[in-house]
Amino acid sequence: MSTMNISLPDSLKSFVDEQVSQRGYGTSSEYVRELIRKDADVLRLRGMLLQGAASAPAAPVDAGYFSALRERVQKRTRG
Repeated sequence: MSTMNISLPDSLKSFVDEQVSQRGYGTSSEYVRELIRKDADVLRLRGMLLQGAASAPAAPVDAGYFSALRERVQKRTRG
């Protein structure tokens, strides 16, 4: 694992320390890693949404679609 040092103003350091103690993180590094993971997830999701928006339209999703989907799931769970 690589190491990265960051500088924070006292107010942000206090905030991080508070989050670590209140949210059950063992260290400030764990807290920052979690924030970075969540940000990466948001960026991936945003990319998928933009890709979907740019794709060709699909068939409409209506009550019939969901009924068929439920049937398929029920068949798979039964057998």
